[in-house]
Amino acid sequence: MHIVHVVGARPNFMKVAPVFRAIQELSGIRQTLVHTGQHYDDNLSDVFFRQLDIPTPDVNLSVGSGTHAAQTALIMSSFEPVVNERKPDLVLVYGDVNSTVAASLVCAKLQVPIGHVEAGLRSFDRTMPEEINRLVTDQLADFLFTPSQDADCNLQREGIAKERIYFVGNVMIDSLVRLLPKAPQQRPAGMPDRYALVTLHRPANVDQPAGLKEILKSLGEINRDLAVVFPVHPRTRQRMQMFGLDPGKLMLLDPLPYLEFLALQRDAAVVITDSGGIQEETTYLGVPCLTLRKKTERPITVSVGTNVLVGDDPIRLHAEVSKIMEGNPKKGSIPALWDGHASGRIAEILAGKRGGAI
Repeated sequence: MHIVHVVGARPNFMKVAPVFRAIQELSGIRQTLVHTGQHYDDNLSDVFFRQLDIPTPDVNLSVGSGTHAAQTALIMSSFEPVVNERKPDLVLVYGDVNSTVAASLVCAKLQVPIGHVEAGLRSFDRTMPEEINRLVTDQLADFLFTPSQDADCNLQREGIAKERIYFVGNVMIDSLVRLLPKAPQQRPAGMPDRYALVTLHRPANVDQPAGLKEILKSLGEINRDLAVVFPVHPRTRQRMQMFGLDPGKLMLLDPLPYLEFLALQRDAAVVITDSGGIQEETTYLGVPCLTLRKKTERPITVSVGTNVLVGDDPIRLHAEVSKIMEGNPKKGSIPALWDGHASGRIAEILAGKRGGAI
């Protein structure tokens, strides 16, 4: 049996690492790792492979950035020859980035079975490009590995047969559990004792000058009472420069490797973000999370975890930060099967398919 894994962006790397490792322990399965190169900044790509102990990709498509259409098309045209040459029995795709849907479309047309790791998540907001990627990928996939039970419900509501759906838990938490003990214990020089950690990259928040200006203004006001530490995504930094926006006294950092960022999350008083994965990591860590979105594809982080959706409402954001500073953060718990063993469950399922038709 030959499995090809397709990754392309930072969130994929934390997901593929434990799955690749778990399958590696099985006999009779050969693995190929394909990196589309959707993210190519060293801090967003290469260093993650080193820290997560992911092998050097067998294939790097080096597609780089571009519009959604251009990037998806280039991944498809570059990946199709790889599938024809390598002839995999199964292609595993991860999350909801353009690489995920592009690889799924190629495989569906070539009649190659697809497994989707992190299937079934829905924001019900089709203005988010990731939502389109999720919907299309799940309709094409043969194996849908879900991180939470609400994802199972979403898939069944969309007509996906129950026998294609496998509730395995959250593979990204597998990486967190394994690597948290390796995260730096000492804070970098100059780091404040208590701080809010910020990440910001979604087009809805950073691509319009008025909206980004309002967010930076709100963060500046928070910074008067609670230091704001802001590792700036390349897209966000470029937009700030393009719009001529002054971040004021916020503590701006370059994008951080996984272990260093994990340590900042672990020690933060609060995390303010628009990232899906960080909503999950903070829930596991028990760190309050304020999400600058009106909807989330990870509602379990709100219903069970520590996440609060504040949307684009600065009054709500300030009120939630005030609660945290007063010692009244939202309490949460860890969702079912977020136990560090999701990748092992995937491997067990695939082990049962060895030697037979997938």
